Amino acid sequence: MSENELPLPPSKVLVVDDNLQNLELLEAYLEEVDGVTTISATDGQGCLQKVASEKPDLILLDIMMPRMSGYEVCQKLKSDPETKDIPIIMVTALFEEGDVERGTEVGANDFVSKPVNRVDLLTRVKTFLRVRHAQAD
Repeated sequence: MSENELPLPPSKVLVVDDNLQNLELLEAYLEEVDGVTTISATDGQGCLQKVASEKPDLILLDIMMPRMSGYEVCQKLKSDPETKDIPIIMVTALFEEGDVERGTEVGANDFVSKPVNRVDLLTRVKTFLRVRHAQAD
């Protein structure tokens, strides 16, 4: 059995998107992964509250959101010792070089472009969760 076939340890993934269709789609994709529980937020403030209360293992974060962008959320989380190690995958329709550069500057671990490719997303999610749990062991 290869490492990719091994079941994941129980994991929480926080999905953050102000578009409910996007949120539901990402949650539906993640339901396919054994051991993964999804939680969601529809804006940056909600994301920060869920991170504090739920302690997710991974965050899928939209960039373009009202009131607080994904960049701002990412920067806050990465600058806090309590949350800096949570991997953040930015999910974005913005795929200009400057957007990736800015995301990298605020600490994003990876990027997935919209429309999301299900296989690509799930591969990245599983990889980050395996690394996260390996570091915790």
